[in-house]
Amino acid sequence: MADQLDNHPQGTEDGRIVNTDHNAPITLRTLAEQLGLHVSTVSRVLHAKPDEQLRAASEATVARIRTLADELGYRPNPHATSLRTRRSNLVGVLVPRLSDIVLATIYEGIEESAAEHGLSTFVTNTRDIPAAQRARTEMVLARRVDGMIFGDAYVDGRFLDEVAARGVPFVLVSRRAGRHVSVTCDDYLGGRLVAEHLLERGHRSVAVIAGEPYASTGLDRTAGFVDTYREAGLRIPPEAILHSRFDASGGRLAAEALLGADAPTGAGRRPTAIFAVNDFAAIGALGAARDLGLLAGTDLAVVGFNDTPLAAELPIALTTVRSPMHEMGRRGMELLVRLIRGDEVAAERLRPELMVRASSGANVSHPTPAAGG
Repeated sequence: MADQLDNHPQGTEDGRIVNTDHNAPITLRTLAEQLGLHVSTVSRVLHAKPDEQLRAASEATVARIRTLADELGYRPNPHATSLRTRRSNLVGVLVPRLSDIVLATIYEGIEESAAEHGLSTFVTNTRDIPAAQRARTEMVLARRVDGMIFGDAYVDGRFLDEVAARGVPFVLVSRRAGRHVSVTCDDYLGGRLVAEHLLERGHRSVAVIAGEPYASTGLDRTAGFVDTYREAGLRIPPEAILHSRFDASGGRLAAEALLGADAPTGAGRRPTAIFAVNDFAAIGALGAARDLGLLAGTDLAVVGFNDTPLAAELPIALTTVRSPMHEMGRRGMELLVRLIRGDEVAAERLRPELMVRASSGANVSHPTPAAGG
């Protein structure tokens, strides 16, 4: 009998009740019995969002419940919760490569916001291969997720149209596609900021390493850049815009073509500046320039995009556009939560910021035509 009594909650000198059986799980019923409350009241408080708890009980009752739950180490049972609400509280995230620091930073924001909303996330890589995107999407949906976040959207949006037709709530991050809800950097504005900066420095002969042709990021950044030059009365020839992979080797190959003997910027002239639509391609361009005997910031201006942590620490610090990557992930998750609730939401574009460093160098001087020439 003594052993059985030892397994029951016991009182303390200050009147609190504690559970002395450390092996027994702490359940909602355990808390309710110790507090003298109905189990449904305890459940409403502990499963409500922080800003909704006072709708479930008085402020004093909420404080009592949360204090005891913390003291006894109560943890919700996700399986029981999903059975009760018919929700899994899971969100699946698709990205091309989580090894990419941009996507990893976005995912950190997604995961952080998800935790605040009581959700769990898992991520899978698609390597930007359409067949892999389809297979991974089916795998994610088989886990009965409440919603999805895509970081690997193709700009044509055809596959996402199919996903939407199945009634799956989802949000795009990093890239836009069609009319689907997305949270992106204002990439077009970012391209304009780079063009305005290089025009101010006197660069008239420029080239673009434009990234993959299926990604809105590269397309929009390039469009903003080219449009701004056109508005200044300067045409960038199509052959001075090269698509490449979003990595250093892709940037190097493109830069070698742009800076070679058959430079495409007109009359065999090398460009005085290269805009690469992400930092890793820009790093590849810096390597190509170095191997050709060109000094970045002096012989050639190079500008990237995203402002990854490495950009400011390079031997020649990289001028780049800061994209709010972490905030992009947070906002994407917040919009998804609202979609799951059935709210109307709209796409968001977050404002970029130009970070001027050594790689874009000093002003370019142009010879003044001789009088009467």
